[in-house]
Amino acid sequence: MTDTGTTARAGLPERPSLDGLEDKWARRWQEEGTYAFDRSKERSDVYAIDTPPPTVSGELHMGHVFSYTHSDTVARFQRMRGKTVFYPMGWDDNGLPTERRVQNVYGVRCDPSLPYDPQWQPPTLSTSASRGKETVSISRRNFVELCGRLTAEDEKAFEALWRRLGLSVDWNLTYTTIGARARAVSQRAFLNNLARDEAYTAEAPTLWDVGFRTAVAQAELEDRERPGAYHRLKFHGPGGPVEIDTTRPELLPACVAVVFHPGDERYQHLLGKTVRTPFFGVEVPVHEHPLAAPDKGTGLVMVCTFGDLTDVIWWRDLRLETRVVLGRDGRFLPDQPAGVPVAAYQQFAGLTVNAARREIVRLLVEADDLVGEPTPITHPVKFYEKGDSPLEIVTSRQWFIRNGGRDGEIRDRMLARGRELRWFPEHMRHRYEHWVTGLTGDWLISRQRFFGVPIPIWYRLDNAGEPDYDQLLIPDESSLPVDPSSECPPGFDESQRDVPGGFTADPDVMDTWATSSLTPQIVGGWHDDEDLFRRVYPMDHRPQAHEIIRTWLFCTVLRADLEGDALPWRNAVLSGWILDPDRKKMSKSKGNVVTPMDLLVQNGSDAVRYWAANGRPGADLAFDPAQIKVGRRLATKLLNASRFALGPGAAAALRQPVTEHLDRAMLIRLADVVTAATEAFDRYDHTEALQVTESFFWTFCDDYIELVKERAYAQGPAADSARAALAAGLSVLLRLFAPFLPYVTEEVWSWWRYGSVHASTWPTRYELTRVAPDGDATLLELAGEALRQVRRAKSDRKLSMKAEVPLAEALGPAAMLDRLALIEGDLRSAGRIGKLDRLPDRTPELVIACAF
Repeated sequence: MTDTGTTARAGLPERPSLDGLEDKWARRWQEEGTYAFDRSKERSDVYAIDTPPPTVSGELHMGHVFSYTHSDTVARFQRMRGKTVFYPMGWDDNGLPTERRVQNVYGVRCDPSLPYDPQWQPPTLSTSASRGKETVSISRRNFVELCGRLTAEDEKAFEALWRRLGLSVDWNLTYTTIGARARAVSQRAFLNNLARDEAYTAEAPTLWDVGFRTAVAQAELEDRERPGAYHRLKFHGPGGPVEIDTTRPELLPACVAVVFHPGDERYQHLLGKTVRTPFFGVEVPVHEHPLAAPDKGTGLVMVCTFGDLTDVIWWRDLRLETRVVLGRDGRFLPDQPAGVPVAAYQQFAGLTVNAARREIVRLLVEADDLVGEPTPITHPVKFYEKGDSPLEIVTSRQWFIRNGGRDGEIRDRMLARGRELRWFPEHMRHRYEHWVTGLTGDWLISRQRFFGVPIPIWYRLDNAGEPDYDQLLIPDESSLPVDPSSECPPGFDESQRDVPGGFTADPDVMDTWATSSLTPQIVGGWHDDEDLFRRVYPMDHRPQAHEIIRTWLFCTVLRADLEGDALPWRNAVLSGWILDPDRKKMSKSKGNVVTPMDLLVQNGSDAVRYWAANGRPGADLAFDPAQIKVGRRLATKLLNASRFALGPGAAAALRQPVTEHLDRAMLIRLADVVTAATEAFDRYDHTEALQVTESFFWTFCDDYIELVKERAYAQGPAADSARAALAAGLSVLLRLFAPFLPYVTEEVWSWWRYGSVHASTWPTRYELTRVAPDGDATLLELAGEALRQVRRAKSDRKLSMKAEVPLAEALGPAAMLDRLALIEGDLRSAGRIGKLDRLPDRTPELVIACAF
C-alpha cells in the first residue's frame, strides 16, 4: 500500500476527541476534492451510482439517513477499490408536496388566468401566518417562481445535513428535478415516446384526488380501511322488485347497467332485459360478467360511471353508456347526465359526495326503495398516497405512456428486465414481478399542477376555439426545455394564443416519476454531455427504498428499455423501513418521525452512521438511541486504542519485519477479516462487513494490545515485531472502518499517514500474508482464552487486573500447550504471571489455574 494525497501528518494529539471532527473534515474534503469524480477515466474504471433525490418539501428524517448511509458505504468501498466514483446528489423539488408547502408557508394560491407580475413579492412568513386562512391569488409564473425560491432554501438545509452525515458525494454533480437539464431530458424523452407511439393522449376514466385536483396513477394508490355501509336498493324489474346492495347509493343517477356472474342461475331470467333504477326511474340493461361475485351481497351489482375501478372494466368490456355525475371538485355536476330526469337530478347539483349520499338515502326511504337499515362495514378505500380524501373517478383528458398494462409484449420485456437485474436482496425481485403482472392500465403521466416539468405540447384550435387533439404542435428539440404556457409553438406568435384558428398550450405538467424515472439520463449528461454519458451509463448501482419498486425502479427500467433497449443500471440495492419502538413504520403522516440533525450533533455522525449500517439491505430497522450510543463508544475506542497503538512508535515501524508468533497470528486472523468484509461488500452486505470488522476490533483491543503492550514498549527484535504488527493492524482496521466511520478514521489516519484514508487502497489479504506468511490465526484465540481465564481468576478474588500471579498452571492437551508455549512470554506479561507450568494431557480443554 502506498500513501496518497498531500495532506501532512498531524502527529499524536494529547487528548483525542470526537468533538469538532465533522466541521474539520467536511471542510477539508471539500477543499481538497477528496470525492471529486475523475471524468478522464474509462467506463471500466468508473463506479456510477444513481442517487435517489429526496423530496424537498419539509425535513429529512431518519429513514433518509438510514438508506443514504447504506449507499455511501458502498461508494466509499468502491473508491478505495480503485474506482472513480460517480456519486451525484439530487433534489426532487417537483411534486404536489412542494406546491402544498408553498401554499401553506406563504398563504398563496395559483390562478393561471392572472397575468405575470414581475414586481410581485411574497408576503413575509410572519405576515402570512397571521392571516390565517386568507390567501393571495397569484399568476402561474409567479407561483412557479415562489416554489423555486422556497425549494432553494430547503435544499441548503438538506445539503448541510448530508455534508454533516459525511456523504461522499461530489457536490459539483448536484442536480434538481426541476432544473433546466432535468426539464430538457424529461421533455426530450417524452417527445421520443410520442414519436414511437409509446405516449398518447386520451379522454378516459381517471382516478382523481379532489383535494389536490389532479389525476392519480395506479402506482400512487394505497388502500385505507374506512367505515361504510351496504344499502340494499329496490330496483324494479319486469317481474317485480330486484334487490341490489351498494356502498355508493349516491351514484344512482350514474347507473348504466346491472351485472351478475354467468354461473349465477338466480338471475339468468334477467339477462338481456332491463330494470328501472329506484327514484330516478332510468331503464338500464342487465348483463353477465365473470367479475361479479355471486356470494357478495345479493349477487347483483349496479354499474355506475364511475364508482370504482371495476366499474371501469365493466364499462369497457360491456361497452356501456356513460353517465358522469361527479366533477373535478368532487361535487355533483350542475347538469344531469343523458337519460336522467331533470327534476329528479336538480336537487343533487352542487352537492358533495357525502351530502348527496345522505339526500338519496332520505329520498329512497320516502319512496320505499330502501330495504331495511344500512349494514355498517369497514372496507378498503383507495386514496392517493399523499391525499386526505377518497379518490373518485372522473372522465378527463390525460397523457399516458405504454407500460405493459395493456400490451403483453412490453409486459414480457419488463419481466425479462427484472430477471436480468441483480437484486439485493434477491427476493425483492418478486415484488417487481408482482407489480408488473398486476398492471391494469398504462402509466398516467400528466398532472393538473403548476410546479413541474410542462408537457411540451400545443394544440391547434379550430374555428370555434376548441382544441384539435389530433393536431399536435411540437417544439424543436433544440429549443428544449420549453414552457408552452409562456412560449409559442414554431410558426406562431403570442397573439394567436387561445383564439380560434390559433393554438393553446397543454395545461398540465408531468408526474414527478416521469422526471425521476430519468435520473440516470439527467445526471449522466444524455444528449447534453455524450462524453460523460458513455463513461457512466448504464450505471452500476441503484439504491432505493423497497416501497417505491413499483414507481421509481419500475418506471426507470421502463424508460431505459423504451429509449435504449437496456437496463439503466446493473444492481438494485433495496433498503427497508425505519420503525419506531412499537415496530411501526416511521412516517410524517403518523407523526412518529425523528429528525436527524440533533442526533448528529449530540452523538456525532459516525455514531449515527454506525446505527444505520447495522440495518441490512431490504430489512427494517428499529430506531434505537442505545445503538447510536454503542456507535459513539466504538468511535471513541478507535480514537483511544489508535493513540495507544501508535504511542510506542508503531508509525515508524510500518512495513518492518514481523517475527513473533502472536504478531503473525493477529495479522493472519485480520487477513481472514479482510476477506470476509470484502466478500460481504461485493454482495452489497455492508452490515456483515461492519460486524466482522467490529468483532475483530474488540479482540484487537481487549486481547492483542493487552498481550503485546509491554513488549511493544521494550527494545529489540521482538519489540520491533510488535510495533510493526500494531502499525499494520491499525492501518488495515482504519481502512475497514472507513466506509462506516469516515470522520474518526480520517482523524486517526492524519496522525501518522499522508493523504486521506478515503483515497487510500482497500486492504487486501496479500498485504498481511506477505508479512506473516506462516502465521497461525488460532494462536490469537488461544492467547485470548488464556488471558480471559487469568482475568476471571483475579475478578473472582476481587483483585486488580494488575495483581501479580506468582504461579499459574496451564492444563490441556499436549499439542495445545506446545502452541501455548510459543506465546508464553506475552501471556505472562499481560497476566502478571511469575511462573507458568504446563501440565499436558490433564484436561481435554485449556485450563489456566492461578495461585495467589
